[in-house]
Amino acid sequence: MIYSLQAIIQGTRLVFEPGLRRFVIGPVLVNLLLYGGTLFYLFENFGGWLDYGMRQIPGWLTWLEWLIWPLLVVALALIVFFTFTLVSNLIAAPFYGFLAEKVETRVTGRPPSDERGLMKAGVDALGRELVKLGYILPRMAVLFLLGFVPGLNLITPFLWAAFSAWMMAVQYLDYPMDNNQVGFTDMLGRLRGRWWPTLTYGACMSVATWVPVLNLILLPGGVAGGVMLWDRYYRSMVPATRR
Repeated sequence: MIYSLQAIIQGTRLVFEPGLRRFVIGPVLVNLLLYGGTLFYLFENFGGWLDYGMRQIPGWLTWLEWLIWPLLVVALALIVFFTFTLVSNLIAAPFYGFLAEKVETRVTGRPPSDERGLMKAGVDALGRELVKLGYILPRMAVLFLLGFVPGLNLITPFLWAAFSAWMMAVQYLDYPMDNNQVGFTDMLGRLRGRWWPTLTYGACMSVATWVPVLNLILLPGGVAGGVMLWDRYYRSMVPATRR
């Protein structure tokens, strides 16, 4: 947990150093526009969603409304901001990929082991985001449906929190791995093999998305932090296909 937090803080400082700042402007502008739109949409609709969710509570659970209400608030907020993060990363993926490449060169003294040209790397980054969406969305849909199952909906906020941590790790640790041509399945295997730094880093990134205004710079900083974790924990791991 401590190193994951240190890496994000150090990465945030690093991305605003000369030579790297220009790779942050694009993601910051994307996040600013989407964050403002997300907050507006949330304020306009949150009350209606909450009322609908409370109406789904069966009569025999009405005595637990004092507990269900805050859990439902947390679950709805997690869903909204998690969706915001998915859309933001899909648009900013090429910027984050280039940023991760420059950070790796700065931190390790050597560029990623990637022979793709600039244009192909950018196109591949968008394709990789679609692969991640194909992995994330079905699992997200299952959790969403569980929120309508009486009894099970009491634990869905905790499931969403764990899921958010894992998905943030998948999202942000994938940039340096993609730059080093680590396949998506291999990447998942490496994350499972180092599950503790994976989840603690993902949890820190989940919290970072909730910090108003600061999240605009913490997310690019998290990309740089992910590069540091890649170099420390995952680079030396044997690919899953060779185990």
